[in-house]
Amino acid sequence: MLGAQRKAHLLDILARDGRVVAKSVAADLGLSEDSIRRDLRELADEGRVIRVYGGALPVPAADRPVDARADLATASKERVARRAAEGIRRGSTIVLDAGTTTLALARHLPPAAGLTVLTPSPAVALAVAQHSDARVVMIGGELSRHSLVASGSLAMEAIRHLAADAFYLGVTGVHPLHGLTTGEIDDAVTKRALAERCAEVLVLASEEKIGAVSRYPVLDLSAVTAVITDPLDGNPLIPDLPLLS
Repeated sequence: MLGAQRKAHLLDILARDGRVVAKSVAADLGLSEDSIRRDLRELADEGRVIRVYGGALPVPAADRPVDARADLATASKERVARRAAEGIRRGSTIVLDAGTTTLALARHLPPAAGLTVLTPSPAVALAVAQHSDARVVMIGGELSRHSLVASGSLAMEAIRHLAADAFYLGVTGVHPLHGLTTGEIDDAVTKRALAERCAEVLVLASEEKIGAVSRYPVLDLSAVTAVITDPLDGNPLIPDLPLLS
């Protein structure tokens, strides 16, 4: 079987089963696991799969650029945002991450709550200013064209001097084994740095993120306070962690 045929076969398995197990495919085809792993590595480099230990998983829909995610699972994001807004305490200082679910949360902040909102996202900052009376503090840095979030050394320097009550974290994958992941390495670094400066970390997990895995790890599930899921999601798949739904 030619390399192109093997890759097509692997993508067919991924579409059918939702995952590829390198050992099983190698046995079925009578090939070495190294050959299958090499094919999966090349597919991952092309952005067509996400490599994990022992095989590969599909690329999450939420890994698309932010403008392409605007219409993805909008109803689920709204439900998660409303649920998150209900838990925001008056007078608190919160960090809103970049992303379309946190953008929805920015539009649902409780009024006259004396909030201070810190964010590395220009879009989230504008939404907070337009839809609430909260104080808005921007975290500066180099703007990622993929996620439209500030990152890099300037952002790290600013984050080092911050402290907040809660971090509303946006990721592109929430998986019981692979934890919290995102599609951009600089975003992952910024998210971890923000999490370290906050008393609580609350994950915003709309339906398309549950069970998905992206390329870059952010945090283990054990490192967060709770996962806020869609109230209509009957099977969140996240064990041994407080679920707010």
